[in-house]
Amino acid sequence: MGRPRAFDEDEVVRAAVTLFGGRAYDGVSVDDLVSHLGVHRNSLYKAFGSKRGLYLIALRRHLAEDVRPLLDSLADASDAATALRLVTSADLDLLLLAAIERAPVDEEVAAEVTAALAAIDRVIADALGVPSDLAAALTATALGILLRGNPDNIATALAQYLSTLT
Repeated sequence: MGRPRAFDEDEVVRAAVTLFGGRAYDGVSVDDLVSHLGVHRNSLYKAFGSKRGLYLIALRRHLAEDVRPLLDSLADASDAATALRLVTSADLDLLLLAAIERAPVDEEVAAEVTAALAAIDRVIADALGVPSDLAAALTATALGILLRGNPDNIATALAQYLSTLT
């Protein structure tokens, strides 16, 4: 019989979300995981199978704990400016990095990212009563604002402009 785990798997996954969300998959080595997560290499492999295994679990945790609550908030958005503010204020770092770095080379990651973005588009379309292509454009705009690195100023300016259109 093996020894009991000396780490809390839930805490490790939460820490991995932060680590991968800050440095991306390729920016995090197994040595980084071992040192930042406080898990021995053998325990890491035994619990998660691989770096990729931990990454997928972390991505799914991020989608469940950061993106799903955003969807609930977006469902109550009354206008495009509000939806834009909600998306640009959410913690979507891991989703963005996954879309840019891993989705083009990993089908499983691509499926998770595609489903998450489609869900955001759907909720925006339903909340605002707009066509799906317009909702997708709003999602893309919000994510682009996040990628630019100064979401507060850009989102505020755009939200102010959008509010004048209604």
